[in-house]
Amino acid sequence: MKPVQFLSNSPQIDNIVKGLTLTKSLFVSSLLVGEEHIGKKTLIKSLFPNSLYVDARNYEELEIALENNSELIIYNFEKLLDFEQLNFENKRIIAIANRIDNTKKIEKKFAFIYKMPNLQEREDLELIIEFFQSQIQKELLLDYPIKLNTTELDLTKNIKSLKASLYRQLIHQTLNSEEIKKIIENYLYEHLEGNNAYREHLSLYEEPLLIAGLKKFKSQLKLSSVLGLNRNTLRKKIQEHGLD
Repeated sequence: MKPVQFLSNSPQIDNIVKGLTLTKSLFVSSLLVGEEHIGKKTLIKSLFPNSLYVDARNYEELEIALENNSELIIYNFEKLLDFEQLNFENKRIIAIANRIDNTKKIEKKFAFIYKMPNLQEREDLELIIEFFQSQIQKELLLDYPIKLNTTELDLTKNIKSLKASLYRQLIHQTLNSEEIKKIIENYLYEHLEGNNAYREHLSLYEEPLLIAGLKKFKSQLKLSSVLGLNRNTLRKKIQEHGLD
């Protein structure tokens, strides 16, 4: 089996790794908590690759696993309502949770509690972006460098939304004119109706043209010359699309 790699050069993550590594020689219970899609399970798998992993939502399976194993990884731990009844004595338990409820009860159950930072809090975010960009470019067979606009990357759902926004940017930046036309054609085929469709869908063409021009030339005078429009006509169109 190929070893699981967890990508990080973050001091925050290093401290978690050091703490969990120390527990490899101890029969203690530890909890790793943090938002969804931040790599908690991947991190644990990189440290405990041969352990048994059990979903806390399957209570019967969890009870059997606890009876028959001295080391156990329990994920989706926040779904477990009666965790106090479980016997963790003389066992090495690593629990993974997206949140903590009943903080005082949790603190009594676990010897160590680690809080994993989300992507917005990570000091090594640039490294993570570069890694996933490289992976996705290989999947899309893009063998040339592409510069991303990092301000448009979505971190609201951590790695899940980051990867989705990377795919979108990379695809958007590699489309040719025929592919763009085909996308618009497919969109219009699904949405074209009514009795004023030309004007209703005009923004599909005009708005991105104006936004790109204003970004690129930063001057309405220059843009009016490039587009072959007089300044008053250009200003009116900018106002119509709410771009002023």
